[in-house]
Amino acid sequence: MKNNENKVALVTGGAKGIGRAVVERFREEGMTVLACGRSARPADLDKAIDWHCVDVANLEAVEALRDAIKKKYDQLDVLVNNAGIQIEKTVLDSTDEDWDLLMGVNAKGVFYCCRSFMPLMIANGGGSIINIGSISARAADPEMALYNASKAFVHGLTRSIAVDHGKQGIRCNAICPGWILTGLADAAFELASDPVAAKKDALARHYIGRFGQPRDVANMALWLASDDASYATGQMFTVDGGLTAASPVNPGLF
Repeated sequence: MKNNENKVALVTGGAKGIGRAVVERFREEGMTVLACGRSARPADLDKAIDWHCVDVANLEAVEALRDAIKKKYDQLDVLVNNAGIQIEKTVLDSTDEDWDLLMGVNAKGVFYCCRSFMPLMIANGGGSIINIGSISARAADPEMALYNASKAFVHGLTRSIAVDHGKQGIRCNAICPGWILTGLADAAFELASDPVAAKKDALARHYIGRFGQPRDVANMALWLASDDASYATGQMFTVDGGLTAASPVNPGLF
């Protein structure tokens, strides 16, 4: 990828899963990488990663991180909004507290980060915002009403930023992962009456023959962060092993 070694990137939710894979992939390419999460710095995180303990749903914390980045680096070229949580409930089961918690991180947190960091990116000629959306924003996963809705918000915000701020040098895209083997995926399978059968059925629908790994998403994020993707903006890039490419039938029956 071109010129990645000169870039400063921030990855939210960088402690584990997709976020951690993005952090490690960016670092491999020579980027200066910052990461944040609500927890303390992971003990096994590369010492070269600049870690910050931040709750993205807290505006003061996000703005403090922005100020720290401006003071130390005076630039930000790539923002990956990965921080997110999942609550396995229907609308009728969801509480106001569930709404505040999930939408605070998955929706408001993405909004806060985009609004706070874009001026720093624009001041240095622009940059790439990569939001982690989901195929669940297009086809609802059962019993995950708030999660599905939050990812639909992320997709809409992605398009709006691309349209409104492209002339200021901002590219904004979303990655829409399918079943990526993380703790969130395991929690979703546990909702089924037979989790083992559900996982087997889901695997059969992945025409590439396997579930995704966090690095599969990280590789797409690396491309979107790079100058090679300079003409890509406002798009939802699906990374799902072919899951959503076919009609909704069980391939095991054919």
